[in-house]
Amino acid sequence: MAIQPLHSWDLTPREAIALQQELRTRVRLEPLTREVETIAGADISFNKFSETIYTGIVVLRLADLQIIDSVGLRSTAKFPYVPGLLSFREAPSLLEAWEQLQAKPDILMLDGQGIAHPRRLGIACHVGLWLDLPTIGCAKSILVGRHAELPPEAGSHVPLIDRGEQVGVALRTKKNVAPIYVSPGHLIDLASAIPLVLRVTAKHRQPEPTRQAHLLVNQLRVADH
Repeated sequence: MAIQPLHSWDLTPREAIALQQELRTRVRLEPLTREVETIAGADISFNKFSETIYTGIVVLRLADLQIIDSVGLRSTAKFPYVPGLLSFREAPSLLEAWEQLQAKPDILMLDGQGIAHPRRLGIACHVGLWLDLPTIGCAKSILVGRHAELPPEAGSHVPLIDRGEQVGVALRTKKNVAPIYVSPGHLIDLASAIPLVLRVTAKHRQPEPTRQAHLLVNQLRVADH
């Protein structure tokens, strides 16, 4: 099924901010009720002062975390680098990669933010709306919010709070390892996202879907130089 256009990408930063305020009202955070057999990870990489974007999506079987499909591509950004508006720079290439996937996953995990965003519309929310798919943001660093000290045990998590609202959690995936920051994107809530993230975390700090997408993107960058 082809992606149904949600909006134009030909926007100024001011227009993009206004659009974020409108799109945030469409985000639905709700318990995940559908059966999940496949899960994909997505990662995007670029140099701040370059227009070249490297995008990777890797689809894994949930049962054994084996890769069943992947797409990596190199594209050119059409939107400037503006903090808080990165999805307008990154999402078009991610959607282009998505259309090339043969095995569309049941859920998509992105190396980025969900609602843990100044206007509650990180790339996981934005892409989730475009795809009408459950999405989770799994970031390696905080964009907004603060959290209490985290116990050292694997699986421990504490709320990530921004302006009095819980926007995600700091989640320790491995004992004594720096946490990752999980926030729901669309069609899933935090209570459903946390156990799913832990389920797809293997030997590394990063969940396996986004880790594999990161490796694919790095391969693209190396091949380009």
